Parts: sequence; structure tokens; C-alpha cells
Amino acid sequence: MIKERVSTSPDERGYYGKFGGAFIPEMLYPNVEELRRRYLEIMHEAAFQMEYRDLLRDYVGRPSPLYLAGRLSAKYNTRIYLKREDLNHTGAHKINNTIGQILLAQRLGKRRIIAETGAGQHGVATATVCALKGIECIVYMGEKDIERQAPNVARMKMLGAKVVPATSGSKTLKDATNEAIRDWINNPVDTHYIIGSVVGPHPYPDLVARFQSVISEETRAQLKEKTGSELPTHVIACVGGGSNAAGAFYHFLEEGEVELIAVEAAGHGIHSGMSAATTQLGKPGILHGSRSYVMQTEDGQVVEPHSISAGLDYPGIGPLHAYLFDSGRATFLSATDDEAVAAAFELTRLEGIIPALESAHAVAALDQLQLNEQDTVVLCLSGRGDKDMATYMRVMEGGNI
Repeated sequence: MIKERVSTSPDERGYYGKFGGAFIPEMLYPNVEELRRRYLEIMHEAAFQMEYRDLLRDYVGRPSPLYLAGRLSAKYNTRIYLKREDLNHTGAHKINNTIGQILLAQRLGKRRIIAETGAGQHGVATATVCALKGIECIVYMGEKDIERQAPNVARMKMLGAKVVPATSGSKTLKDATNEAIRDWINNPVDTHYIIGSVVGPHPYPDLVARFQSVISEETRAQLKEKTGSELPTHVIACVGGGSNAAGAFYHFLEEGEVELIAVEAAGHGIHSGMSAATTQLGKPGILHGSRSYVMQTEDGQVVEPHSISAGLDYPGIGPLHAYLFDSGRATFLSATDDEAVAAAFELTRLEGIIPALESAHAVAALDQLQLNEQDTVVLCLSGRGDKDMATYMRVMEGGNI
């Protein structure tokens, strides 16, 4: 089925349809406005592009491979290619964005970097580029996530970042983001906030999507080389805020014959009260500076999300994804904690690849699709599973796999 084509870019006010915008405190207006005025101009400079592309190649290790997963393909009687973002330096797609934003921050004259992180991959990627450029780095992380993602916390500290726990609310990604925004309000002049996903006030959803679009840019060229066609039939990616999905979808958004499949975290079940399936449970509202779908009560209070994967444990979704859902351009599925864990073990034992729990949700969605041998599926393997070994070990010790 050919679906509606949608634009890759928001309008001049930062809206994708009715989602997006910039809902910010007055203290942050100069910072956000400076970024809005200058980000495209800076990103299009030849010197910026040269430095960005050189670092992606020589530091990050791009292009990341597009791997035909033979045994996984045989199980589903189709062709499944894994876009191996897990093989990037630092172990996930997050580095694509932090490399770009640190170069932006330098050109804006910022001397201090703040970030939020859930699974810790964005925190590690931010700490990494700050070490690379010799810039102060403060990472806010929920107290709960600090406990369950200890290896990434250690990596951030080793890289020289200060990790500040968020102790309010659910003590996860939402609360870390709140703390980072408070810091930015108090330090608006010298500080750049490297947001890790396609969320936040305009222009963040757009600039993060542009930096992550290297994923689909490479995918098209790699598919052409391997299959003779640049276009797959399906592109699958997990979605919390949604940066790896935005990157994987970006250069296919205007190709209506390509089915885009976003996979959210259903936690203990969509209607269990412990879920993070925003499109199924949310309604339009404002969260962290933009209008999107938000899990909220009748009186507008944010509902605490749950996912076994810290990177999907978020009560909202990026405005681009809200638009893709609303317009029908993308199909939104969900996978439970148990389904994601089972998919992680299956991928590991079929292909020798241990995925991040976030990526495992995308793998789990294969069971929900009607695929045939003529299909070409690209699945964005957004991160590797090193950070989740404690969870996987508990599953093995419990004899559940």
C-alpha cells in the first residue's frame, strides 16, 4: 500500500502538521532563538560539513554496515537487513547527533555542555565528544537509570563528565530532562544543551533528525549496491523520543511505497498501567518545549511511563513521529518487556549479535508483520547490548530463557 508522502522538514515555526513549536520560558528565548536563526546556516557551511563528515568516518567509524541477517531472514522467509548502528564508536546511533551538536556549540561560542540521558548511551556520546573537544560536560540522569545502567555511568565519569542524579518523579528520563532544562535556564549564556532525541523546542527535533539522517542516507546507497534498488519495502525502528527512527526513516519519508514501522515500549502491557506506548495511551499536549502526544491524566498531569529499556522509558514522542502517526505515514506497533527480552535472545542466538534492549523492541515487531520472500526489510539496530547485560543475566539466572 502506498502511503501519504510527508516532508522531512517542519515549517518555519517548527511544526510538523499540528505538532512541534517552541514552548519555552522567557529566560531561554535568546538561546533557542539564536540556535533557530543559525543552525541551518552553520550546518550548511562547507567547513562544518567537512569536519562533521571527517569525524563520522575517522572517529565514529561510518558508514555503519548494512548486514543481511541470514538466519533471521530464513526464520521469517524474507530478507532482513540490520543497519548496524551498534558498531559505531560508543555503541549506538547517539554519537551521530552529539558530533554534530558539539561542532554547532563551538561555532556558537558555548563553553559548557549539558545533556540528559536515559539508557546512558546519549550521556556517553555527549561525554565522548566533550572529551574530544575539551569542553566541560554535565549529564543529568534519573536515579533509577543510574542504578540499572551502571556501566554507562562509569564510562561517562571516566570520560570526565559530571553525572548528576535526578531524584524527583519516576527518577528516569523525563525527570533528567526536567533537571537539564532547569540548568539551562540558570546558565543561558555560556551553555549549550545537547538534547539526545527528536524532542524539545524547535529547532531541536529538526536538527537532531538532520544529524541522524546519515542512517537512511547510507542505507539507500548500501541497498542499491546490494539489491539494485535504493528502496526497501519496510523500515523498522524502536521509538522512545525517536531519534534512531527519525534517522532511519528520514530519506524514505517522501517515498510512499516504503512502509515505516515504529515500535514503542508496551512495558507490562499497553493497558497495564506500566507502559510507555505513547501513541496508544497519549493525547496531544506540551512536554519539554513542544506539542506532541503525551501520556497524561485528564487534568494534564504527566503519567509515569515504564519500560525495561531505559532509553524508551519516556512519556512522550517527538513531534515528527506524532505527525507520522497522525497522518498514517508510519505504522506504530508496540512490544512488551517480555517480548523484547525474548527477541534479544533470539537475535543473539541466530546471528551472534547482542542488541540493546531498545533495539530488541524493533526485532520483536517482526512477529507482528506479514512478510514474504519478495520483501526487503531494513531494521535499525540502534545500539549494542553491553549496557543491558545485568538485565540479561537476571533473565538467565531466573531460567526464563
